[in-house]
Amino acid sequence: MLKRVNILSVLLMCTLGVFSQGIQDSVFQLKTVQVKAEQLFDKEEAGMKQMRVDSVILLEKVNLSLSDVLSENTSVFIKEHGRGALASASFRGTAPSHTQVNWNGININNPMAGMVDFSLIPVYVIDDVQLKFGAASIAGQSGGLGGSVNIGNRIDWQSEPAFRYIQGIGSYSTFDEFLQFGFGNSKIRSRTRLYHNYSKNDYTFINRGIGNVDPNTGSIVNPLDTNHNAEFMRYGVLQEVYLKAASNHMFSAKYWGLYAERTIPRATSYEGPDNSNLNRQSDVDHRVVADWKHFREKSKWLLRSGFTSKDLTYTLKNKVAGLGEVAAVYSESRLNSSYNKVSYTLKPERSFTIKSSIDFNYHDVNTEDTVQRTGYAKERSELSFLLALQKSYAERLNLNLMLRQNWTDFEMQPFVPFFGFDYRLIKTENLILKGSIARNYHQPGLNDLYWQPGGNPALEAEEGMSYELGLEYRHRFGSHHLQTELTAFYSDINNWIIWVPSYRGYWEPRNIKRVLSRGVEVYANVKGRFGKLNYKVAANYAYTSSVNYGDPVVWGDESYGKQLVYIPLHSGNLMLNLAWKGFYLTWQHNSYSERFTTSSNDISRRDWLYPHFMNDLIIGKEFQLEKLTLAAEFKIYNLFDETYHSVLYRPMPGRNYMLMLMIKI
Repeated sequence: MLKRVNILSVLLMCTLGVFSQGIQDSVFQLKTVQVKAEQLFDKEEAGMKQMRVDSVILLEKVNLSLSDVLSENTSVFIKEHGRGALASASFRGTAPSHTQVNWNGININNPMAGMVDFSLIPVYVIDDVQLKFGAASIAGQSGGLGGSVNIGNRIDWQSEPAFRYIQGIGSYSTFDEFLQFGFGNSKIRSRTRLYHNYSKNDYTFINRGIGNVDPNTGSIVNPLDTNHNAEFMRYGVLQEVYLKAASNHMFSAKYWGLYAERTIPRATSYEGPDNSNLNRQSDVDHRVVADWKHFREKSKWLLRSGFTSKDLTYTLKNKVAGLGEVAAVYSESRLNSSYNKVSYTLKPERSFTIKSSIDFNYHDVNTEDTVQRTGYAKERSELSFLLALQKSYAERLNLNLMLRQNWTDFEMQPFVPFFGFDYRLIKTENLILKGSIARNYHQPGLNDLYWQPGGNPALEAEEGMSYELGLEYRHRFGSHHLQTELTAFYSDINNWIIWVPSYRGYWEPRNIKRVLSRGVEVYANVKGRFGKLNYKVAANYAYTSSVNYGDPVVWGDESYGKQLVYIPLHSGNLMLNLAWKGFYLTWQHNSYSERFTTSSNDISRRDWLYPHFMNDLIIGKEFQLEKLTLAAEFKIYNLFDETYHSVLYRPMPGRNYMLMLMIKI
């Protein structure tokens, strides 16, 4: 406990000139929800499926990571290697590297692995989460074969300066602290957020990876086990500064620094002596971005520059009799990336928009294992040009054409076009038919090409065509509002990259000749009030078929035509929120069908994951004492004590609890 207090004190002393605005009203439940109206029939978004996570959801899940929010409130599948461990995202049956992640306009995908660990992104530092599905991600960059997750921060110039502190105490010696404060006026505002999370993470579980024979009956008994060596600790700071130089000039600068350390428990199938393997990983990240926006009557300029650095250290030690702890792996990776963007938008008339942008990114990577004496040092430059033309006709038809051309290390890459449309089927109703067709491609990550041992410099880039057709409907019935959307998608991707075990004794990446991803997504949201009772119901369902159609001669007949590993065929979630006189209750349900862990989809080998159904319950109350706001919230996770895994031999916790208290001035 003393260590946690010291860490928070150091962050406080190192931070000068800070401000707290945050998401408005209560950290937990909004008495008066300020909702920015989203224009349904927007030509700039024609043919693009997009989704925003409700601000109330972000407030209630402030102590969680972004991986939890996405798995519980969207159709994105999150693959978790355990509580507090690596969490990656999969859109529409694609790989984690096919999900592009942007923070305030700069891409934060690791150039080595090509993906993002969502467990390291706390909800507390996020004001806005927007998802772009499939080819819609081309608006930001290419490479998002599945889609993109865009997280950002924004300031409310109308809000008063505030102070906010949240303390959370939960099962498995879990402690969360969040602090937010600052200053500002109508010209300049500054805001700082500090956070710290720690958990011993020592939950118990039935170990189905080990079987003991009962001497009396001869039956196999699965023992009760404990999640040893799984503690994690994270802390960080987010500093924001906003400046209105004039009515048409806006400048902002943001810095996000984080440190995370975690031990990685042994797989449940391991039957050696306890604590024989010591796995540890630490992450140090620094991210900074600055924007300048200039608005004119019919045009807008945007200049953006950003920089990210990451130090990742992974160690694996074995206890050897007579020698103590002996390092088997000591790997250090250092990544530095710079991002630069110039964008110009022109609206010569209300019904027509022209947008162009140029992006130049540079990555410098150095990784080394001092024990095994392996590693690589590489640089990569990325240049991208986008031209977008958007046109609306009589408030009934919107057309959207985007053309993107990329160069990697100044070598021209495949041309990436996108064409989308929105058509209002009934002139007086918000019933919209939307569709798109696009080409996309994704470059191999640096680890895919150069990792030692196993990297494959001969890998080809992944590329394919995507098709999408959907129907969206919105309607207001007095104090009730309904929003529904049905989308069918089809992606035909060539040269899919997958890591497989080789005859050399290690894993290596190869190209699958063809993967066909297709499915249906359904979203429904209804909210409103009955007297003083406010309610909201939101539901997602996805049917996702992601099938390997690679060459049977190379991959074997058992894998051909089979679902890719860890992709559920069916998934869905349901959220119910009720609020009355400061009290509120939220019930969250998640369901996943079985997932295969082998390419043959062979359930007889027991290397598959059973379907599971998760339920969480949140109960809270807010108290107002003049200018002081107090709130208390009690959360029950895994309400029915479900036994489940997201990754084979990596058990998740049973029923557990969290109590959160908040004070705001």
